[in-house]
Amino acid sequence: MIAAQDLHTEFQFPQEAESQLSSDTDFEDPDGKHAKAAKGTAAKKGRKAPGDKAKGGGAGRVPGLGLVNGNHQENGMENMTLFEVVKAGKSATQSVVDDWIEAYKHDRDVALLDLINFFIQCSGCRGAVSGEMFRHMQNSEIIRKMTEEFDEDSGDYPLTLSGPQWKKFRISFFDFIAVLVRQCQYSIIYDEYMMDTVISLLTGLSDSQVRAFRHTSTLAAMKLMTALVNVALNLSINMDNTQRQYEAERNKVIANRANDRLELLLQKRKELQENQDDIENMMNAIFKGVFVHRYRDAIAEIRAVCIEEIGMWMKLYSDAFLNDSYLKYVGWTMHDKQGEVRLKCLTALQGLFYNRELGIRLELFTSRFKDRIVSMTLDKEYDVAVQAIKLLTLVLQSSDEILTAEDCESVYHLVYSAHRPIAISAGEFLFKKLFSHRGPEEEGLPRRGRQSLNGSLIKTTVFFYLESELHEHGAYLVDSLWECGSELLKDWETMISLLLDEPIPGEEALTDRQETALVEIMLCAIRQACECHPPVGRGSGKRVLTAKEKKTQLDDRTRITEMFAVALPLLLAKYCVDIDKVTNLLQIPKYFDLDIYTTGRLEKHLDALLRQIWEVLDKHTETEVLEACSTTYHYLCNDEFSIFNRVDIARSQLLDELVDKFSRLLEDFLQEGEELDDDDAYQVLSTLKKISAFHNAHDLSKWDLFTSTYRLLNSGLQNGDMPEQIVIHAMQCTHYIILWHLAKVSDGSSLKGEMVTLRKQMRAFSLMCQRYLNSINTAVKEQAFTILCDLLMIFSHQMMSSGREQLEPLVYVPDSTLQAEMLNFILDHVFIDQDDDNNSTDGHQDDEASKIEALHKRRNLLASYCKLIVYNVVEMDTGADIFKQYMRYYNDYGDIIKETMSKTRQIDKVQCAKTLNLSLQRLFNEMLSELGINIDRSSSAFCGIKELARRFSLTFGLDQLKTRDAIAMLHKDGIEFAFKDPSPQGEGGPPLNLAFLDILSEFSSKLMRQDKRTVHAYLERFMTLQMALQREDCWLPLISYRNSLQVGGDDDTMSVISGISSRGSSIRSKKSKPATTSKRKLPEEENSCSSSDAVWMNREQNVQTPVMMHSPHVTSTVLRDPKKMRPEESYTAAYTMPAEQLPHQHVPTQQQQPHHPHQAAIDYNTQVTWMLTQRQQAEARQQQERVNMHYTKMRNHMQQAIRRGSGLMEDDEEPIVEDVMMSSEDRLEDINEGMDFDTMDIDLPATKNRRERTELKPDYFDPSSIMDDSVLNVSMY
Repeated sequence: MIAAQDLHTEFQFPQEAESQLSSDTDFEDPDGKHAKAAKGTAAKKGRKAPGDKAKGGGAGRVPGLGLVNGNHQENGMENMTLFEVVKAGKSATQSVVDDWIEAYKHDRDVALLDLINFFIQCSGCRGAVSGEMFRHMQNSEIIRKMTEEFDEDSGDYPLTLSGPQWKKFRISFFDFIAVLVRQCQYSIIYDEYMMDTVISLLTGLSDSQVRAFRHTSTLAAMKLMTALVNVALNLSINMDNTQRQYEAERNKVIANRANDRLELLLQKRKELQENQDDIENMMNAIFKGVFVHRYRDAIAEIRAVCIEEIGMWMKLYSDAFLNDSYLKYVGWTMHDKQGEVRLKCLTALQGLFYNRELGIRLELFTSRFKDRIVSMTLDKEYDVAVQAIKLLTLVLQSSDEILTAEDCESVYHLVYSAHRPIAISAGEFLFKKLFSHRGPEEEGLPRRGRQSLNGSLIKTTVFFYLESELHEHGAYLVDSLWECGSELLKDWETMISLLLDEPIPGEEALTDRQETALVEIMLCAIRQACECHPPVGRGSGKRVLTAKEKKTQLDDRTRITEMFAVALPLLLAKYCVDIDKVTNLLQIPKYFDLDIYTTGRLEKHLDALLRQIWEVLDKHTETEVLEACSTTYHYLCNDEFSIFNRVDIARSQLLDELVDKFSRLLEDFLQEGEELDDDDAYQVLSTLKKISAFHNAHDLSKWDLFTSTYRLLNSGLQNGDMPEQIVIHAMQCTHYIILWHLAKVSDGSSLKGEMVTLRKQMRAFSLMCQRYLNSINTAVKEQAFTILCDLLMIFSHQMMSSGREQLEPLVYVPDSTLQAEMLNFILDHVFIDQDDDNNSTDGHQDDEASKIEALHKRRNLLASYCKLIVYNVVEMDTGADIFKQYMRYYNDYGDIIKETMSKTRQIDKVQCAKTLNLSLQRLFNEMLSELGINIDRSSSAFCGIKELARRFSLTFGLDQLKTRDAIAMLHKDGIEFAFKDPSPQGEGGPPLNLAFLDILSEFSSKLMRQDKRTVHAYLERFMTLQMALQREDCWLPLISYRNSLQVGGDDDTMSVISGISSRGSSIRSKKSKPATTSKRKLPEEENSCSSSDAVWMNREQNVQTPVMMHSPHVTSTVLRDPKKMRPEESYTAAYTMPAEQLPHQHVPTQQQQPHHPHQAAIDYNTQVTWMLTQRQQAEARQQQERVNMHYTKMRNHMQQAIRRGSGLMEDDEEPIVEDVMMSSEDRLEDINEGMDFDTMDIDLPATKNRRERTELKPDYFDPSSIMDDSVLNVSMY
């Protein structure tokens, strides 16, 4: 029935002109009484004969209708097509559809023609189907005609255009199709004409090779199918109701039974059954004609549309669609290459699993495709991974037995993901799995406390945290569980009870490790509640809180303060000696609302807290604990709160005791003649560490500690046996003293003479640190170097910025000695092999973590020094020794060195270029000292320097104008260096550094065209006549460099190592060929032709001396009359090819020149390319591989561009179809192409479009051409 081309496919209009249809609204025909009459009428009617007068063919308006000739006449929108009305969006979709229905009742051909053009225009086609085409042409012919008129210049069509107007149009497009079917569901869709024509048209368009037609028609067909599913569902409900009414009436006693009602119900049920059969035929036609082929289309958007809609069908009409025959398409498409399609699969399945009843019916599908869903939690597309986790959460809710322990564990670890949406989804899964199941024995437990339900859940959280073995990521775990389990994580009362209360008999107490984990989770939950933003590394930053979130934040902070103000001193007292627990517990006070200490009358608990901190400070010497105590005092000593005086007094008493103890111990420790005692050294070190930790956060200037620490450092230099930790902390404490002093001077709150005192102290301390750079202890030297870098940065010339010119006396400029010593430290302690770093890793060379920590420390040292270069604190040329390490230590420090080069170039491009050149020169000199004067340019050392030069060249970018001066200066310095030292072989030999020109040629591509001439002229100043004529191997660098400066010869580069030499001798300028001669050149002539037209056409402007001239074209001297030669060309006799080398060419006798040993014709490009390639074959092969890969990529891009440019027209010669399905990865067997559906297995006749496919091109979008054979013909179960 559905295939219009098989049912009255000729579309011949009948002789009758009238076609009166019944009303088709829900209210006028709720039972479908007129449906069969309409069908019967339609069965007798066809298209009008060509000679008959077609209704709507005139120009007049049909009274009472909203269309004239298919044009709407509503709200002042005269002569607008259906597409224009829907696009404008000014009319309600309901009214637009009602107008179209009225027009269809009056003249269905005109209305249907407008509907056909609606779909054509929605595809972006500028053509339109005329009435003549509609009456006389087949569907395939109409589609081909529209394809020819399609404008594919832009590639855009309404469904892909962006902007609010087109977004609204897409919504209106969907609504129009849905409303059209809904309004026609009682009569018109059963007339065997309208739906047959529309479905046939959409099926034909969906097979088009034009993407716009295929996409639009597929989307329309899928939306049409969804609307028909709703109609079928309504019919099914009506049939069930009718059947129940019939059974109820028949079960009555005979006396009360109404036979006429039974007959009416029976007739009604029969009509509904026929209508349902028709709807199933329509749906089956759309499914088999469109969906089966387009769900694996080459375009991802089309595949996504198909999967999205089939999910809707299964959700709306589960009895008909929720079976294996349809589910398999979703399962297969989960392997799609595009994340967009995979995402639609997951969202479709989520809609099914939300309903528990439907979830039960999906057990077989879930067991078959469960592994694929689990693997998609690690999808490269974050959105897909999130939806996969959410789907597994729904699967978990439907049944606990489907997912195995291994499946769940693969999701558990994602709570530590850096991508927050994935982590939150995994946290919800974890919460549902571990915390949502309550047994009967848990119902009567108290709400709070150790014995509460939350108590066991908190223990479960701790156990999970420990089993994950990612202890440092507690904040990530809390953040993942926060949205679904914040009530549990905010139960700090239960956490405190678990830590302080003794377990009841029979209860297993927490171990020390579990208690440490619980304290960390408790601290992370407090931080999350008070800060209201994700931890570092997860999230883009702080967001603005809503009023409700701010209120919740304040309430949580108040609860935390009231609860932990009492409990924290008790917790510190219990765990006073435990480093990890104490360190975490001491961070809790910074989240307190300190006003509550006063308003809540909690001063005694504040005193208890201060006493416990004092006790912790007395028992510990670990840096992290001391810093935590110092930070807590710093937060509590806030003069904005009333507790400031109480805390300040306690702090002053603590520091007085520490300073007095330190002074007393120091005097005893520095007594002359007394040997160092281990106990005394330990006491001094522990006290110094505590003072240093407090000095980091508190101003201890009133205790005047500079004299004591300076004496201690001076004693260490003089005696040389001072323990390294004492020296390190003494330097750190002195550094803090100077910084606090600078802060007071900068604020203007200091006395007049304090700036002079600060200047003396800073310079004395800097000199002390400089002397410690020569210490034998590596840790001491690293500390001294770090502090020196900080001091030089702080007291640099930039401290006078922002209106602080009064600080000019404090500016400290390092002298050359200090700069040299710091540079030597970097070279000796940073640029070393991993195995040589024995001291920094404390002998744990086999420990991978220690190696990573040592590398991190070295990176910090290098970054500190590079910062001095970037901010112009030290001379830029000191960076030459760092830049030269770029290639050797690229993996460890490449990012730091590259960023340093970038920043220095921004400061001074010319000086940066000089520095880069200097680094290359130093490497060259080192190579000479190691290998001697006879340099092998194929050696690894020389190739390494040249590769470094190539990397340096790449850092200059593509804008030659910006780097013009810098590149020119680099060449100038390089040329001077190459000719600086004379030849060790005596006169006539190459200069010692001549091979450096080969390295310098890497930068020739960065020269502008006119600058190449200038640099070449500068090069000729250093050359002699004999140098220009030398052709031995030792002179090849000069030849290569000169060729790289040939204007136009190779505008990119002449580097052989960089792989461009293969084209350097083959690229020829068309201008260099003689315009008047047609003689074929000899091979020697072709190779000797220079590609630089400007040089040879304007030789008189560039040539200063005869010996500095370029080698000219052979034809320019041999074939030209000597009388017409310019005077300056007489010098070319030195380069003219002898006549005996041109046996096939007539040479006038007057042009033959005397033969000279140095007058042999030399093809510079060919000779250089050949000889360098022989010496550097390995590098050339590597580069050739890179070139081949690049060529392959370009070829693929070109092919794709050709595909896009040519479009997917039906008349293309060889359309290209891509494999659009994901690799099955042995997960799929063979797809069952037979499609033995459990429902709607209706054998429809082939549509006209399908029948006529043999007349067109092959179906390049046939499923078999898109999915490989390994995936086809596979049974799902």
